Amino acid sequence: MNQLFKDLLSIALFVALVAVIPVLTESGVTLNFVMMALFACLIAQAWNVLGGFGGQFSFGHALFFGTGAYFQAIAQMSWGWNPWLALPCAMLAAGLVGAWVGALSFRYGLKGSYFALITLAFAEVFRIVSLSVPFTGAGVGLMLPLQESWANMQFGSRAGFVWLILGLVTLALCVTAYLRNSRFGAYLQAVRDNEDAARAVGVNPFHVKTWATVMSGALMGSAGAFYVQVFQYIDPGIGFGSHTSVEALVGAIVGGMGTLWGPVLGAVVLHVLADVTRNLFGQMPGINMVIYGAVLIVIVMFLPRGIAGLSEYLPKSWRRHD
Repeated sequence: MNQLFKDLLSIALFVALVAVIPVLTESGVTLNFVMMALFACLIAQAWNVLGGFGGQFSFGHALFFGTGAYFQAIAQMSWGWNPWLALPCAMLAAGLVGAWVGALSFRYGLKGSYFALITLAFAEVFRIVSLSVPFTGAGVGLMLPLQESWANMQFGSRAGFVWLILGLVTLALCVTAYLRNSRFGAYLQAVRDNEDAARAVGVNPFHVKTWATVMSGALMGSAGAFYVQVFQYIDPGIGFGSHTSVEALVGAIVGGMGTLWGPVLGAVVLHVLADVTRNLFGQMPGINMVIYGAVLIVIVMFLPRGIAGLSEYLPKSWRRHD
């Protein structure tokens, strides 16, 4: 049984377990928690494609999130598109923005902290532009009209949104499995580990990193499109705000970069931690964030390879390669 088959089998098992949750419960609180946990998994996995496998740390993934969100909203409100058609086009738009940013950045050899800062700068530029132009609603933002139906991608309960975001997470997991088991993924990891050595054996770092940015951007754009459908509103602060970029990279780093299940574990653990501290210390403003930050620091300090790295401490007979 090759590794790709094992990865796909584990993904199928994960999908089956999560997909049955809306069947077992109609609790809005439970379904909303599952939906937002999966949303966190999606953006962490999107960042992982470029940051974990490609070694290109981005501080501005909100750029792709906002692009997908605004395209989804504008396509429906201004062009009259069906949201099911707008969703893949929103992903394409975010991927094209990724191609543009990647081509500009990698053409001039930007990497490391320089690449991180340039992505942050691009996200800020897009935020400022979206505050000024009328087709984005400027500072007021855009609000989708409520038209509940499956055909309009506005479901009557959270169950529909859980299944929708599960489908997007499944796509992200399949992309990650592809990167773990394909020649392109090997090229990308070779560039991450030693770009000069990869170039010496015939790998084109520019093309590899640019395509990784496209893939990462498209997945992040799908998260933005999903957000608009759920909350029916988007503005520049939400679309291109730094909090989305931080949530994406922290989930991947805490869970374990460059792995299949690390970003999922990290996103779920952080989501649970944030929810628990908020409920326990909601009456004491700021305390929940202090506890959340302290736990996060401890994880980063003592688990440098993320939560997925805990497998190193298991007996050899129990270990499985993530």
